[in-house]
Amino acid sequence: MKVEVTHSLCSGCKLCQLTCSLYQFGENNPKKAGIFVSSHLLGDGHYHVAVCDQCGDCAAVCPTGAIRVVDGAYQIDAEQCNWCQVCVHECAQGALVVPQGARTPIKCTACGECVELCPTGALALVG
Repeated sequence: MKVEVTHSLCSGCKLCQLTCSLYQFGENNPKKAGIFVSSHLLGDGHYHVAVCDQCGDCAAVCPTGAIRVVDGAYQIDAEQCNWCQVCVHECAQGALVVPQGARTPIKCTACGECVELCPTGALALVG
């Protein structure tokens, strides 16, 4: 499973980020989300949504094996993560973040909560 994005439909509301932080961490903190919206309005005229495409590159470089498939999506095991951040640098999507105070990097777990609440239909859960 993965979250697929149609960037041209994104309104930039960032409801997906808020939803993710509330669902995954119980916090109203969009900086602590596995999905990220940025403006490209001066470039291609759209917003860009960075979200894990579940390619597995992060898992391939993880020296401790902390990243593995759980319920059809790559997830980070906080107990095994040694905080080296090699996965963050490997991610071509820019979809792993390290919020201040976090024990491990954060990435999309393909839970689909953001998809359910996206008001424009820019997000879809596929796979």
